[in-house]
Amino acid sequence: MTVDTSPEAQSQPRQSSLGTAAARNLATTTKSAPQMQEITSRWLLRMLPWVETKGGTYRVNRRLSYTVGDGRIEFVQDGAHVRVIPRELGELALLRDFDDVDVLTALAGRCVQRDFRAGEVLVERGTPAGEIHLIAHGRVGQKSVGKYGDEVELAVLADGDRFGEHALLDADALWDHTATAETSGTLLTLSRADFDAVLGTAPHLQAHVQRFASLPLQRQNRHGEAEIAMSAGHTGEAELPGAFVDYELNPREYELSIAQTVLRVHTRVADLYNEPMNQTEEQLRLVIEALRERQEHELINNREFGLLQNAAFKQRIQTHSGPATPDDLDELLCRRRGSKFFLAHPKAIAAIGREFNARGLYPDHVDLGGQQVPAWRGVPILPCSKIPISKENTTSILVMRTGEDKQGVIGLHQTGLPEEYEPGLSVRFMGIDERSIISYLVSTYYSAAILVPDALGVLENVQIARRHG
Repeated sequence: MTVDTSPEAQSQPRQSSLGTAAARNLATTTKSAPQMQEITSRWLLRMLPWVETKGGTYRVNRRLSYTVGDGRIEFVQDGAHVRVIPRELGELALLRDFDDVDVLTALAGRCVQRDFRAGEVLVERGTPAGEIHLIAHGRVGQKSVGKYGDEVELAVLADGDRFGEHALLDADALWDHTATAETSGTLLTLSRADFDAVLGTAPHLQAHVQRFASLPLQRQNRHGEAEIAMSAGHTGEAELPGAFVDYELNPREYELSIAQTVLRVHTRVADLYNEPMNQTEEQLRLVIEALRERQEHELINNREFGLLQNAAFKQRIQTHSGPATPDDLDELLCRRRGSKFFLAHPKAIAAIGREFNARGLYPDHVDLGGQQVPAWRGVPILPCSKIPISKENTTSILVMRTGEDKQGVIGLHQTGLPEEYEPGLSVRFMGIDERSIISYLVSTYYSAAILVPDALGVLENVQIARRHG
């Protein structure tokens, strides 16, 4: 054995006790449970009232509604050229349920493209209205004159919206507002003259337009529902009108959706490495967390039942200046009664805070299950990272009324499943294969329903990027 007798070695103190590195080989460590960054607060799952859905289907029965053609119009872009999809013209109230593709194609071919720039006045209040404008891209603000002569804002329109539909049938129509482009964009215009030219060669369209013009307006309330006839304020023996409540003949049905995965655990792991934590339980816990995250994502974004996709078009509004301002949130609230909560991406909530601070406003905070959350007008503003953000740094903010008794938004699930692990979630043993792998099928069933259209509102195209200046 060689002994280091150099002055440097002799000057270092000799170890007189067991070192910590060696001691750890005999020690029992204290360890955390497996952590997972994907877990979020999942406020939507916590706040929705969950309704038992036997048979896997929930039917929403509503009063008969005459609301027609309130959808958005889609376009096809070929370089700088934009054209409307002919069948999309069926979203106009005038052409709703008209299915002659040749005629719709002829109308679409007569739509003239118009590119506009920010600040351009598209129509002027009080001037003759002789065309309908279909917005392919961009934002258009509508303003009019109030009762006392001051200028008032009516609405902000965006991609897929239109204005001037009344001008196609009324030769004396006037614009009741001024439309000004807030951004550059493109619209397609169909003039009354071009519409009449197609109308004169299409007998089917003529009959359809006549039926539309003869719809009895007195049979609708302001929500478009079939009116219930009644009398009030009469005296004597006046004859009372008969009444009944008409229902939709084809109510919407929501079928429970599913999220599933197969959890696999090797028997050696399950047998030998279960102290101090049960490996199977920890694996299952994280799998369930991931399934719940996916469940919330689907409730927001699924094309069949997701809230963003199924919000009524009349309940979608545009921001007036880009970011979400207190005025925008107020407009969102005033369109429904009993709003329960806002739902916004965390970046959108930060942008809301900046707008409030710029105006010297400070949102209230409310207690929600022992947690203080920001609120506006007493309505909590809750985070949800599942709400998408576009490439242009825009997003959406939702507000909703909830509960069956409030005719609001509800979650749908079914409990009492075979081998149920949590309400609406089952873990079923699938066996052990020839490689000693244990498999478990983990399933959860869910959906969401909007009982009446005004239960859910969406503020669209919310700018979340920080503004300069």
